[in-house]
Amino acid sequence: MTQKEKGHFEIDDRGAVLIVRVDGGPHALFGPEIADQLEELVDRVDGEPSVHAVVFTGAHPERFISHADVRWLQEGGAATPSVGQRGASAVVRAAEIADRNRVLDPVVARTPLQGAVQLDRLHATFLKMNGSGVIFVAALNGSALGLGAEFAWACDLRVMADGDSFLGHPEVLLGINPGGGGTQRLTRLIGSHRSLVAILEGKPFTPAEALANGAVDELVPQDRVVARATELGEYFGSRPKGAVAVIKRSVYFGGSMSLSEGLHVERTEFLIADQSKDAQDLMIDYLATTDAIGELPLYHADTYARALASGRVSRRSSTGEG
Repeated sequence: MTQKEKGHFEIDDRGAVLIVRVDGGPHALFGPEIADQLEELVDRVDGEPSVHAVVFTGAHPERFISHADVRWLQEGGAATPSVGQRGASAVVRAAEIADRNRVLDPVVARTPLQGAVQLDRLHATFLKMNGSGVIFVAALNGSALGLGAEFAWACDLRVMADGDSFLGHPEVLLGINPGGGGTQRLTRLIGSHRSLVAILEGKPFTPAEALANGAVDELVPQDRVVARATELGEYFGSRPKGAVAVIKRSVYFGGSMSLSEGLHVERTEFLIADQSKDAQDLMIDYLATTDAIGELPLYHADTYARALASGRVSRRSSTGEG
């Protein structure tokens, strides 16, 4: 098989925003090649100060990502010895250890652990997205099921084409449960009961249902999906990248903990942000501007609107210069 048939990314570099078209072949499938390229991309953009947002869309004209490559899932399950719940938990723990020690990759590839390690690695990539200072936007140009939906749930924002497309989890109809984070991320997006019913039934959301339930943020005509997702990426990506990262970690990771544990995460992230050069420069500028204009900048006429548009409060936004 060629790399194109296996799946690949087509990247349009627009500076602060990357537009990534996910090409999963004629059936628009998410397989291990897509997972590997996603991991590489997330690591890359997280470490590049100039990249502030990534927009993902499908190369298929009517699909974002159809779903996981079922052969990938089936072969992974068939290669793993039959185990009960306790045994499965032990396999997952072993896969986590193996994945943290990449030196073992050639060995793991020849064992039944490979499928579990690949799944652990995909979860780790999605978690990197959740803890990154980059804004990830899913531009759902068409339908997405299973892992395609889970990829969208792992992004920060979702724009969906209005029309005949659909979005959701059919895994129960194949005798499995969502394995790419759907039971956790969809639940956090739309609530436990609605998530449970949707996943148990296996029936996807229409675009209108997805919007009403909070599974997507906006519906737009199909020919506007990428453009609108790019606008959102530029808008939210204009915020200081360090602040974006600590806010995302506080919400994604602290928000599912107990209140006291979540507050600990927030305090920890606040100390990181408060000491950063970007924050110190902005706060010093804010204090100097307050002295210069005799008013708190965010209570000065039009300053708030200009700050929202630019992504930061500065003397320029306070005075209307530039």
